[in-house]
Amino acid sequence: MDYLPLFAELKQRPVLVIGGGEIASRKIDLLLRAQATVLIAARELSDEVNRLAEEKKVTWIDTEYHPEQIDSVFFVIAATDDNALNERVYQDAQRKFKLVNVVDDQARCSFIFPSIVDRSPIIVAISSAGTAPVLARSLREKFETLLPARLGDAAHLAGRWRDQVKQRFQRMPDRRRFWERLFNGEFLHQATAGNLVQAEKILAESLQQPIAQSGEIYLVGGGPGDPGLLTLRGLQVMQLADVVLYDHLVSDEVLDLVRRDAERICVGKRAGAHSVPQQETNQLLVSLAQQGKKVVRLKGGDPFIFGRGGEELEAAVEANIPFQVVPGITAAAGATAYAGIPLTHRDYAQSVVFITGHCRKEGREPDWAALALTDQTLAIYMGTVKAAEISQRLIDHGRAADTPVAVIGRGTRQDQTVQTGRLDQLAVLAAEAPSPALVVIGEVVHLHQHLAWFQKSSTLMASSSALTPII
Repeated sequence: MDYLPLFAELKQRPVLVIGGGEIASRKIDLLLRAQATVLIAARELSDEVNRLAEEKKVTWIDTEYHPEQIDSVFFVIAATDDNALNERVYQDAQRKFKLVNVVDDQARCSFIFPSIVDRSPIIVAISSAGTAPVLARSLREKFETLLPARLGDAAHLAGRWRDQVKQRFQRMPDRRRFWERLFNGEFLHQATAGNLVQAEKILAESLQQPIAQSGEIYLVGGGPGDPGLLTLRGLQVMQLADVVLYDHLVSDEVLDLVRRDAERICVGKRAGAHSVPQQETNQLLVSLAQQGKKVVRLKGGDPFIFGRGGEELEAAVEANIPFQVVPGITAAAGATAYAGIPLTHRDYAQSVVFITGHCRKEGREPDWAALALTDQTLAIYMGTVKAAEISQRLIDHGRAADTPVAVIGRGTRQDQTVQTGRLDQLAVLAAEAPSPALVVIGEVVHLHQHLAWFQKSSTLMASSSALTPII
């Protein structure tokens, strides 16, 4: 972060504004809304600022700026068109360890004013760290339409009942669940509609209802990596979690969207590395839920496609733990879309088969003859380790050696790579791919050259005829 976001209480605190024109007027208006004591040093005042001075809402302390004026104020705003004066103010404030804002001069600001959505006491502040103020204002406009105009009424009403809620529920987790239930139900609807009497009645009745002590498990698909592909329901559930059990395949950007005070436990599995046994993960899910916690099991992609989500829910059923499932975009759908490779196409493939390159040790051998059929696309999860075997088995069972293939590494993420080549090159391609990687085999890979939109791809290039890239 370039700036640490803070909300400062300015009630009755002195703030010095140097300048009395239109720019200063906009800042003064914000300061007065925050109930600050505004002191002004300016040679002259605009009509609006002069009116405020006459009404005793601000104090015009001097027609000139002097360094000692900074000593007894909370922070300083320089809002003049005199660059030399603004520089003096900035340097004086720096020497005296005072926060300072030189309007429209980011380099001379130790704090900045964000775009504000005001639903007092609910305040949303948006900043681009001074790099794109128009974007920040555009985001503010979107939030203005999303947040009900009377959202502050709901907050004020809840505030009046906080002490009673504390007396009713002694434990912090119980209080949090009470407020979550309230703010996700009819109370908020009635309060933001202006029906405060009905809203307060709902609050009072809810206070007499017990908080459920049993926990719940939420099986959530985190998608292939790009946080923009996380579903809205997935995000909502992640914000309610007491504890999150996540896999290595979940990207850092998606993890950043988890509720800040939620406990995070990594139970991921990686080939060739220490892994948490599946049975241990199942037991941990059940144990945490039995403690009354809301447990989010966050998985990369979709939890029911090679994610062992079904096994984990079987453990929940056996322990009589309630659960919900939030699907996610599976890697085969997300990574190929970002690589410009349609999984099906009328001219190339009428079907798609999702398979995994890792099977249980006692599992059956895949039906290689069926997988080697043409007119279909193979999307192979975790296929890089056995890429050489996969390639050879498919060729042995009739798939042409020059069948187009792609290996997509870290699909949908900013560092996504796409390498294309022939089926008999698959082992070489897989060895160069970053993890996690998806293998795609079939004629649809031809379309990557025309439809790739996310990033430029890399194609395996070599002088050897055995490593001729597809075109």
